[in-house]
Amino acid sequence: MTITEVSRKYGVTPDTLRYYERIGLIPPVPRTKGGVRDYDAESCGWVELMRCMRSAGVQIEALIKYVELFRQGEETIEARKAILLDQRDQIVERMAEMQRSLDRLNAKIEGYEQGLLKKERQLRREQKP
Repeated sequence: MTITEVSRKYGVTPDTLRYYERIGLIPPVPRTKGGVRDYDAESCGWVELMRCMRSAGVQIEALIKYVELFRQGEETIEARKAILLDQRDQIVERMAEMQRSLDRLNAKIEGYEQGLLKKERQLRREQKP
């Protein structure tokens, strides 16, 4: 696949794809004899993984380290797993924090709704002859 096709498929700009490759966020993409990037299934898998991880808020530095370790081979499996576990723990904590924020927001909204209901009841009572 061309960079344009991959860009459309995963919703990232070609510049972002080049940046991901340049900083080591994805392994080097295979190229044609003319030097044009030719994304294969493995390259697309990396793009999809990084897009997912980035949208979850996983740190770029952790992902770069993960790719670096992956490229070193099987002896780095435990180190890669440790990175993923650490990132998962951070996501779980952010989700819990967001849930607390959502709960607080819902409570505030409920307070407003209850206040509006009270105000409406009061107005109805005042309007009755």
